[in-house]
Amino acid sequence: MLVHVSNMIIPLLILSVLLYGTYKKVPTYEAFVEGGKEGVSMAVSLLPFLLGMLVSITIFRASGALDAFVHLLEPILSIFHIPPDIVPLALTRPISGTASLGVATDIIQNEGPDSFLGKLASTMQGSTDTTLYVLTVYFGAVQIKKMGDALKVGLLADLIGITASLIVCYLLFG
Repeated sequence: MLVHVSNMIIPLLILSVLLYGTYKKVPTYEAFVEGGKEGVSMAVSLLPFLLGMLVSITIFRASGALDAFVHLLEPILSIFHIPPDIVPLALTRPISGTASLGVATDIIQNEGPDSFLGKLASTMQGSTDTTLYVLTVYFGAVQIKKMGDALKVGLLADLIGITASLIVCYLLFG
């Protein structure tokens, strides 16, 4: 029963919007076509931002700079009982969802989904956001140049999510 209801939600929502638009005498088809045009032009304008972000992340990981940075941090990480294997995920998550998903997948494949690191990676993946990606894409799309406060708040929220993931996983699985 629940499957049938969930399969019908989107079509019913679309139908209700079309019926409401028709009731208000809005040219619904023309509005849909105009929205489609705006969506395509928005997607095209986002491509340079996305390409730049993905290329820079790939270079950072492939060059070994990420691994060298993690190795440098190991003494500090051991004081706070932070597993060094989770640092690449914590660093890539605010930058790119795709890159962080790749790191999380590597952790889960190497350590196992039921391992502490697998659970921590999954929790961290769900507790943080792709702050730099969101700012780059959405602020770039609407041409907002000053994003300093949004960046600070977003990165602080990511830090809180990472910290909360560590605390919760140590309390529940530790």
